[in-house]
Amino acid sequence: MLGGAYAVDRALSTGAMGAVYAAHHVHTGERVAVKRLLDPGNEDRFEIETRLLGQLAHPRIPRIVDSFTQGADHYLVMSMVDGTDLRDTLVARGDPGLPVDEAIGWLTEVCEALSYVHAQRIVHRDVKPSNVIVSDAGAVLVDFGIAREFSGIDEGTMLIGTPGFMAPEVISGSVVTPRSDVYGAAATLWMLLTGRPPSYGVPERLAEHAPDAPAELEHVLLAALHADPMDRTPTVEAFAAALGVPLTTGLGEPLVHSVAAPGTPRTLLEAVVRAAAGVFDAAAASIALTDARTGELEYVASWGAGAKEIVGRRLAPHEGIAGAVAASGLGEAVPACRADPRFADRVAQGTGYVPITMLVVPLRRASEVVGVLSVLDRRDGRPYLPPDVDRAAAFGDLAVMAADAGGAPTAAP
Repeated sequence: MLGGAYAVDRALSTGAMGAVYAAHHVHTGERVAVKRLLDPGNEDRFEIETRLLGQLAHPRIPRIVDSFTQGADHYLVMSMVDGTDLRDTLVARGDPGLPVDEAIGWLTEVCEALSYVHAQRIVHRDVKPSNVIVSDAGAVLVDFGIAREFSGIDEGTMLIGTPGFMAPEVISGSVVTPRSDVYGAAATLWMLLTGRPPSYGVPERLAEHAPDAPAELEHVLLAALHADPMDRTPTVEAFAAALGVPLTTGLGEPLVHSVAAPGTPRTLLEAVVRAAAGVFDAAAASIALTDARTGELEYVASWGAGAKEIVGRRLAPHEGIAGAVAASGLGEAVPACRADPRFADRVAQGTGYVPITMLVVPLRRASEVVGVLSVLDRRDGRPYLPPDVDRAAAFGDLAVMAADAGGAPTAAP
């Protein structure tokens, strides 16, 4: 029994980073895949990571339904995807590769999944044939257990991945970006066509291994496999377009939500919280504006974990850490929210999101505080500290300036 709720039916795979089991919920009977992660990070990091991954909703990625810690190991519980992975498909039917149109078709659906997660500021890092399951609904990209936000170097897991499909910058420990997944997608297509992964740094001729492939396909693949990420095809959308197969977009649920604020475009509010999450490596970010009539703070835009639930909620004057910052006009870094007596437990329990660490700064117009910007839970598990406050305050000032440049008031009337 795992997590007190999941009975293991059989092992699906094992590896250096853990194992995946087919299991079922003992009460509901739901069939799931349980992944055991030997994560080098701490429990805070695991909680933050899985909470954000659990917000992803797209038909080409599995749904994360639960997470828990048991002993020294961390577990992710995902919806079961029935089908055969592309590695096994290639072994069974490759001669040595698959037909060109079929391989590009599967890869296009992989790119649809990557396009969605990249828009949510997440990079997969380990795109390869064995992580693509061909189901009745098409290709599904699995194994997001080592995904990381792409704002910088992830020292704890920088070498996680599969040789032959890992981009060179991942191997060298450089910054990981969506271009790293472009490499993985191109390496996957190369193997589907040739029966073998591409060689690092050694120019190859696609025609030698896949004589039926069009000549122009070699140039498309080599551009996406460039060793220098700056010279590589920049996005999965551009890669798919070069393959001649525009992606189907708009299928997934975005992680940003907002409500109408008088005079302030929702697109601007959403852009600010999305950017704040990226700049401060956060699992969530939100803007709350002061209601001039009641003094309450209303959350008008949020990105990330708990975004849908927090938008539209209100804090009474002085309530919670955000209310205290709005009242004092002084930004705060709170390393341990749950131990802070000002923490607005009512709101957190209502949204289902209880943050670990928080950075909150006032939004000012001249001397007037018109709202607050909050960023929650650093993705690396470390706390926000006082030196972060000045950077966040400068970011908040830019956000207000952007609103004013558009002639938009930042406070609710």
